[in-house]
Amino acid sequence: MTAVFVHGVPETPAVWQGLLSALDHPDTLALSLPGFETARPAGFGATMDEYAAWLAAELERFGEPVDLVGHDWGGGFVVRVVSTRPELVRSWVTDAAGLGDVEFEWHDFAKIWQTPQAGEGFWDQQLAAALPERAGVFQMFGVPEEPALDLGSHLNRSMADCILDLYRSAVDVGRQWGPDFTAIPAPGLVIIPSEDPFLNPASAAKAAARAHAQTAALDGLGHWWMLQDPARAASVLHEFWAALA
Repeated sequence: MTAVFVHGVPETPAVWQGLLSALDHPDTLALSLPGFETARPAGFGATMDEYAAWLAAELERFGEPVDLVGHDWGGGFVVRVVSTRPELVRSWVTDAAGLGDVEFEWHDFAKIWQTPQAGEGFWDQQLAAALPERAGVFQMFGVPEEPALDLGSHLNRSMADCILDLYRSAVDVGRQWGPDFTAIPAPGLVIIPSEDPFLNPASAAKAAARAHAQTAALDGLGHWWMLQDPARAASVLHEFWAALA
């Protein structure tokens, strides 16, 4: 069974490298969000619905259900795909189930990015900063130095512009996507890191219950749990998938 991984923002598929090595799964694929590792496709508006439609189209290519894993916005797109196209997955894992809570509220960074001029100013400052300064932002949230430098090195204008368009399309994501995220027929797992400052544990747990998904608490880990402890993350996935056999 193919396991498909979807990264978030501001990231590239490299965020999964340590986890995939620890996972030692025979068939995995880490997708790259349009406009993040490559140029934005012509006519692509980088809205939340366009990204969700893109993910569904990518999964259709496999011709059989996959085990889908998403982080951050990648996890948000998982929420939407399993709500609207559950036949595309055998199972699903997300750390962003809160986006499927009708009462979801955005974190402070998101509110900046959703604000015209303030969002542009934020990314202008980040793109102008030296790499160690960019990496330092990730390290503040628990990312080890080497992967933090890698995350910082991938920041570019295309990515920043896509992030702004994505967040501005998603001001009311909970009210728009939440009603459909219920009683998902495919088995699901919601990862809830205890130290994540961006994704609310209460929203995640509430949405998981509505979706009939299991939960896995990652005590002591933060938003980038797969970079902080790849072996522990791999163990959680192995245990979840083993129960599906």
